[in-house]
Amino acid sequence: MTRTEYYDDPSAPVPNSLVVAAGAAVVDDTGRLLLQRRVDNGLWAMPGGAMEMTESLPEAAVREVWEETGYRVEVTGLVGTYTDARHVIAYSDGEVRRQFNVCFRAKVVGGELSISDESHEVRWFTPSELVDLPMHHTQRLRVEHALGRGEPYPG
Repeated sequence: MTRTEYYDDPSAPVPNSLVVAAGAAVVDDTGRLLLQRRVDNGLWAMPGGAMEMTESLPEAAVREVWEETGYRVEVTGLVGTYTDARHVIAYSDGEVRRQFNVCFRAKVVGGELSISDESHEVRWFTPSELVDLPMHHTQRLRVEHALGRGEPYPG
């Protein structure tokens, strides 16, 4: 399945679903950020995905990191909420979503780096290595907030 992201684009398809999702900014002791290069669009992003009916948002973030990177993590804080109505995501199966995403801070507590069927690559990046990575600008905003130390983003 492929994924196309639109932002403030009048030609974007009309959303037909609203998805509650969680992501995680996993930072190691040296300040590197864990990212995956997604299979569905080829862009770099923090691990994350849709919340299941049987879990909380922090539990969803922990599960998604495990599934997508092989690491067990513990949530340590909140990066922010991301609900911009101008951001629309269209999938090749016909789903066109708006996403309500909560991004958490997290640290590794176990596991081993691995890729999944959702990622081409999983790597740790220093802040300076993030500058030229291909990444959707809404994801880059989350990365900037994750590496900052301010209050959680309320958007």
